Amino acid sequence: MIGMGFAAFLTLFVIGFIAAVVIHNGLKYRFLGGIDGFLAGWILGWVGAWIASPVLGHWFAGVAIGGQYIIPAFLGAFSVVFMATATCKAMAKIRSGEEAPVSTTVPATLAGQAASATRAA
Repeated sequence: MIGMGFAAFLTLFVIGFIAAVVIHNGLKYRFLGGIDGFLAGWILGWVGAWIASPVLGHWFAGVAIGGQYIIPAFLGAFSVVFMATATCKAMAKIRSGEEAPVSTTVPATLAGQAASATRAA
């Protein structure tokens, strides 16, 4: 997989491009709004498509271009672009204090039981 041919590279290049266009422009789900966000999505889409074929397996041998299985490549490209954007957005929200981490509260009855158990010990 490391020494891929030009047809395989071009196939992954186009699949990464399609994933970046759909997520960045079609769904408007983006972290960086300009061309830099689109290009980052394109690169991540290529990486996701490249990794997905060996990880997800070889699906539908008739739908392979340049030795690359298209369905796993699309799944990998879309998932990596989406998850990278979601991770960057979540990190930005946490850093800005926009969204506080979820804290759990103990119901009053359990809190009372815990306090009495502590006093008894």
